Amino acid sequence: MARTFRQRRQMHAVSELNVTNLLDLAFVLLIIFMIATPLITAEQTVPVNLPIESPSAQAVPDPDTKFETITVKADGTCMLGTRPVQISRLPRELASYAAQARPPVFRIRLDGKATAQDFVAVMDALKQNNLSRISIDTQAAN
Repeated sequence: MARTFRQRRQMHAVSELNVTNLLDLAFVLLIIFMIATPLITAEQTVPVNLPIESPSAQAVPDPDTKFETITVKADGTCMLGTRPVQISRLPRELASYAAQARPPVFRIRLDGKATAQDFVAVMDALKQNNLSRISIDTQAAN
């Protein structure tokens, strides 16, 4: 009597899908968005009513350009990025940017009700440090 020791092979479908790699990717993307979102919206946290200009075509900035924001509110207080700075101390604060090999472009966000003297003081602080790359933020008229 001959005996065979082979096992019978049964074909069955894989009923489980391995989603571990997909979950890892989803968590990495979630972490990236959680870190990047506050950085994007940080400069818009200082509420100011920007001056109104007529609509026009805007130039697209170079993607390698670094920007820094100077905000002047209606009451005359000044913010460098998100830090409050007195306008009289602004030239000393800007000296560190002037020492960089490639200084950033300064975005001036001036409230529509701020005085012309505040604008001149900011421009004078930039001029004292030879920082001539500026952009003035406005809002388009409806």
